[in-house]
Amino acid sequence: MEPFTRVTGILVPLDRVNVDTDQIIPKQFLKRIERTGFGPFLFYDWRRNGDFILDRPAYRGASVLVTGANFGCGSSREHAPWSMLEAGFRVVIAPSYGDIFKSNSYRCGLLPVELLEHEVRKLTDMALQEPGIEITVDLVDRRVAGGEFAAAFDIDPFFRECLLNGWDEVALTLRDETEIARYEADRSTELPRTA
Repeated sequence: MEPFTRVTGILVPLDRVNVDTDQIIPKQFLKRIERTGFGPFLFYDWRRNGDFILDRPAYRGASVLVTGANFGCGSSREHAPWSMLEAGFRVVIAPSYGDIFKSNSYRCGLLPVELLEHEVRKLTDMALQEPGIEITVDLVDRRVAGGEFAAAFDIDPFFRECLLNGWDEVALTLRDETEIARYEADRSTELPRTA
């Protein structure tokens, strides 16, 4: 996974609450076994109706999404944050998230930032009033800033370290590769081999 330190990018508002993972990436696109190929189907049902906010010229190329409470609720599909990353998003800002979506996001390199409702409202209004406005999300300093807006955010220290270093579960395991190899070499030959 790509390390995350800070992102400066266009802020796009999705002024909705309770956006579930089936709205983020509909079930008919989950037949792939790779982690790629989902980006074009992000918010598919809303986009095909026309004039969806992500398709407006001022928001094209956005890398930061600001949205309402309980974003990513519903089923536990990892495909939701994968599709967002592939579509160019690195950050989602909301007052709250579905627990599994939030966990999956951390594990694939999408940063879910939680701000207070009034702060999210201010960002949403800024993005609606000034389409194309850029915002900076700094994981090192745990700050969101742009225009006249600035706010701090909290993040679990473990996931912060993983994001800063680009560590997914495989990378975390490989940090202990020497100890794993030593253990395997010293195991009793009567036990099953793992290699």
